[in-house]
Amino acid sequence: MPAAVSVLTDLLILFVAAKLVGEVFIRIGQPAVIGELLVGVVLGPYAFGLIGRPGPELLELFHDDPAAAGEALQLALEVFAEVGVVVLLFFVGLETRLDDMLKVGWRAAIVGMLGVLLPFVSGTALMLALGEPAVESLFIGVALVATSVGITARVLRDLGVLDAREARIILGAAVFDDILGLLMLTIVSGIGSTGEVNVGRVAAIAALALGFTAVVALAGTWAVRRWFHLVHHLRIDSAPVVVSLALMLGLAVLAAAIGLAAIVGAFLAGMMLSEVAEEYELERRILPLYEFLVPFFFVITGSMVDPRLFLQRETIGLSLLVTAVAIVTKAVGAGLGGLGLSVRSISIIGVGMVPRGEVGLIVASIGLSLGVVEHRLFSVVVVMAVATTLIVPPVLTWLLRPLVEAPHEAVAEVAGPADS
Repeated sequence: MPAAVSVLTDLLILFVAAKLVGEVFIRIGQPAVIGELLVGVVLGPYAFGLIGRPGPELLELFHDDPAAAGEALQLALEVFAEVGVVVLLFFVGLETRLDDMLKVGWRAAIVGMLGVLLPFVSGTALMLALGEPAVESLFIGVALVATSVGITARVLRDLGVLDAREARIILGAAVFDDILGLLMLTIVSGIGSTGEVNVGRVAAIAALALGFTAVVALAGTWAVRRWFHLVHHLRIDSAPVVVSLALMLGLAVLAAAIGLAAIVGAFLAGMMLSEVAEEYELERRILPLYEFLVPFFFVITGSMVDPRLFLQRETIGLSLLVTAVAIVTKAVGAGLGGLGLSVRSISIIGVGMVPRGEVGLIVASIGLSLGVVEHRLFSVVVVMAVATTLIVPPVLTWLLRPLVEAPHEAVAEVAGPADS
């Protein structure tokens, strides 16, 4: 189809630009993800417009309606971005065993809960103090809650420290964070649309989300240990990889269907398969897919940023204040869950939970669609999401250097005392 040329052209530009800029950033000692995010901003429709703008073939398909053609192109790119982050978290899961996660389970839960409550309370209180309406203030508070773990996970994997205790705590906390954020969004959306909270629906969502996570993590891991060897009876080529990818997509869809982020399901699928990953060389065999798809998420995320928002006088002051609150409260709240560890470990955990990325934007978009969040405050959330996403990779990389440089036998000493 000629119309597909618009999408393919954008994907070509995105992929080549991501790899070239990623190479430059790696050579200057910075994570490739920073370059991918920044090049997305530069190439996006709000800057040079090399991507995200429909070509003549796509416009013709939509009867010369630029808005409809643009939405179609944006949807196609967002699908690639979603698949990219699903593969990223699946790959991270392949390097994370359930037994290791359970060792930090209680601490991860505390990190997740404190990292949700402090930003929510502080963000809501700030907006109320500034005279904003109650429902609008609640939506801004919820937008400050969510963590975009894809950013942190990419840095952890690029540096090869996914086996560190801090990394396991961050990943476990992100699951709790997502469940609590979902519940808060459900409550606030109910208030915004009907003026009341459906307690039964909130309880049902909580039970479903917690049940899904527990069943998949525990029963799924047991099932993989017991039955994954049956893939040898399949006649299809690369059966272990095919079954693994089907499980990744299946659990991502299930997670999304119950209201969780698709990446939670993908991460759990990877964690289940980590039991057999080494035996079937899953990481090595799926790595080319990772290298192809994952950069799309970061470049496309960057392309959604309108840099002009940073120049609007009426919003920049409030944006900087909200961003400061978002960074401090998430870092402090999550960091408090790490008390008892070394100062550097607490800092790693706190900073690792800071990125809001696309998750904060989703919350603000829901508020905008319900008519309870005005465009001015939506722009504030956009600036906050972008700033927290760009700040974390270089800071986290600096904090993780001792773990990267220390010999494996000294990592525990660098990280601090083990959890009991």
